[in-house]
Amino acid sequence: MRCNENDVESQGGDDSSNIEKWLPISASRKAKWWYSAFHNVTAMVGAGVLGSPFALSQLGWYPGITVIIVSWLMTFYSLWQLVQMHELVPGRRFDRYFDLGEHVFGSKGRFGYWMIMIQQLIVQVASTIVYSVTGGKSLMKLCEILDPSMFGEIRQTYYIVLFVCLQLFLSQIPNLNNLKGISLPAFMSVCYSMVAFGTSVAKGLEHHPTFAFAGHSVVLEIQATLPSTEEKPSKIAMWRGVVAVVIVCYLTVAVSGFWAFGDMVQDDILLSLERPAWVIVVANLMVFIHVIGSYQIYAMPVFHTMESCLVQNFNFKPSTTLRIVARSIYVAIVGLVAVIFPFFGGLLGFFGGLAFTSTSYIAKNPKLGSFHWIASMACIAVGCVIAIIAPIGGIRTIIVSMKTYKFLS
Repeated sequence: MRCNENDVESQGGDDSSNIEKWLPISASRKAKWWYSAFHNVTAMVGAGVLGSPFALSQLGWYPGITVIIVSWLMTFYSLWQLVQMHELVPGRRFDRYFDLGEHVFGSKGRFGYWMIMIQQLIVQVASTIVYSVTGGKSLMKLCEILDPSMFGEIRQTYYIVLFVCLQLFLSQIPNLNNLKGISLPAFMSVCYSMVAFGTSVAKGLEHHPTFAFAGHSVVLEIQATLPSTEEKPSKIAMWRGVVAVVIVCYLTVAVSGFWAFGDMVQDDILLSLERPAWVIVVANLMVFIHVIGSYQIYAMPVFHTMESCLVQNFNFKPSTTLRIVARSIYVAIVGLVAVIFPFFGGLLGFFGGLAFTSTSYIAKNPKLGSFHWIASMACIAVGCVIAIIAPIGGIRTIIVSMKTYKFLS
């Protein structure tokens, strides 16, 4: 649904309603259930799965597998909570995570709004940075294997810049529902996960040496694109097709990657794989295609926040020009950060612990001592521990990487 300045001004009626029809999250509620499935898989099975073998290598077998399984249980319990609360108030839909936070915590001083909004933006902005690095690295690996003589001397920086230039173009897609075209290859993530699993197992048989799931930060925004009626509420469609696929991808890749490479595994498992060359080329191509869509899934809520702020607080007119300028500036800034700090593992650990876990639980006043109260308290306790420890590990990884990193190399 494309809406330009003239469209908004000619619709008449309530200004806030017209603006909502222009903003990227609330512009269309005509998505099919499989659109949400594609969006959710795109969001939840992404960069993190490539770093899972490295995470396992840092923790060891039993603690590592335990952490992955516990993270999965926390993820889907808290995801279930969010999906249920999307229409917590009859006749109202909480399209944005921070709107739900404001309602749950109360509107006094807008504590809930600001607490959730800041953390959610950190997650989304960090994800676009990580995906810029991932896209650039995957493209570089792909090209170097195809023709080492031609591409071997090209700096990683140029590949990241190329990925960012592609995102400058794709960022002009008007709204989240229109992203269905680039989310259709979502199951590329499942495919490259299975490629990483298969080649890791093959490598392990040849020579065997002696976490945060980020989908919560965009789940309500994805659900907002679905139609909803009393007979068929949006939460029914939201659940289809995404429950089991995530844990399968994370666990198989983590176990096989660590088993094959041990402590020598790199923070992106595909960088550790070398043979057969054509399989690694295909896997990196899949990653590149997948992160193109993942970037947009996480960027679109940021665009919504930016554009609503510019229109409602700074009196800009909703227009195509505003969209082009605002989004292009954002993509350029994110790309610059990715070029300066292209540390996949460190960024994933730092931002993952800092905000991913703290935006992964929320509860509707569960009864004291009930299952939901115990589960929510457990999620909060584990999440707080991760929120303290993971950023420290991420910073350490970045510092270690910077010792050997050449600027703009």
